[in-house]
Amino acid sequence: MVKLSVIVPFYNVQTYAPDTLRSLRANAREDFEFILVDDCSADGTPDILERARRELPGAVLVRHEQNGGLATARNTGLDAASGEYLTFLDGDDWIAPGYYEQLLGAIEGLGVDFVRTDHVQCTNRGRSVHRVPVGRRDEVLDPRDAILPADRSTSVDYAFAWAGIYHRRLADQGLLHFTHGLRTAEDRPWIWRLHREARTFAVVGLLGVFYRRGVSTSLTQIGDVRQLDFIRAFDQVIEETARDREADRLLPKAVRTYCAIISHHLGNIERFEPAVARKLRTMSAAAMRRMPQDVLKAALDSMDYERAARLRRLRRRTVAGEVAA
Repeated sequence: MVKLSVIVPFYNVQTYAPDTLRSLRANAREDFEFILVDDCSADGTPDILERARRELPGAVLVRHEQNGGLATARNTGLDAASGEYLTFLDGDDWIAPGYYEQLLGAIEGLGVDFVRTDHVQCTNRGRSVHRVPVGRRDEVLDPRDAILPADRSTSVDYAFAWAGIYHRRLADQGLLHFTHGLRTAEDRPWIWRLHREARTFAVVGLLGVFYRRGVSTSLTQIGDVRQLDFIRAFDQVIEETARDREADRLLPKAVRTYCAIISHHLGNIERFEPAVARKLRTMSAAAMRRMPQDVLKAALDSMDYERAARLRRLRRRTVAGEVAA
């Protein structure tokens, strides 16, 4: 039986893929498998992965005939995985030797549905530790309790799928697949669903994932229309949370986070192409109209002046435009 499946999508990362694959080799075990998903790369990545298929113990190579994006590639990997436990890694990141064995030991020892971990962010030569915003470590917790409070960073804001390990029963319950076709913010509906629906989780202080920040091909560095998928992602968070049995308690957090993300993008609007910037304003205003208005008002009242003012200006311009029309 395969104990652990590691799902690793790759897309045009020929510069970084060798580091990623070397780190997987340093974590290989006879009962581990590595699901390498080539998302229709157009550079040298396919050749690198073909060599890995032959040389990396436990490697399983799956190819997409057309590019589907990270969410779709992860789903392909999930469908191909056979492990009792599952985890993710991106094709331009890497892990410390022996990390997966430690991670597996943590979830088996705690007996929870999933475990979340800290990580190291790497930018050029800089390194910084980023921690799960949960104070209680190495104990069984209710994931619903880690969603709140609304006005602080919580576990659902730490949305990195690769910062953890997940029991297969979550996949069997439909909780591990991502929304097909989302090009950015794909982790957001996923992490919210996981915290609403899973029964138990834990946070451990393992530091073994190295997240490469600032890669030129990453969507976080590109100001094109794909960035606007965050709106579809957060619309899904709002819609699903509104159907939750504790919607009144959880919606303020979902709405406030959505507003904060909109404000962030509006505050950095110069990095978008002009047509995309216009679309960002239009779609953001429409998103705010879709939110529960009483919850939206409370969220804006609770935010700092700069972010709230940016959002209120957008609302006023929209209302004025509708009146003029």
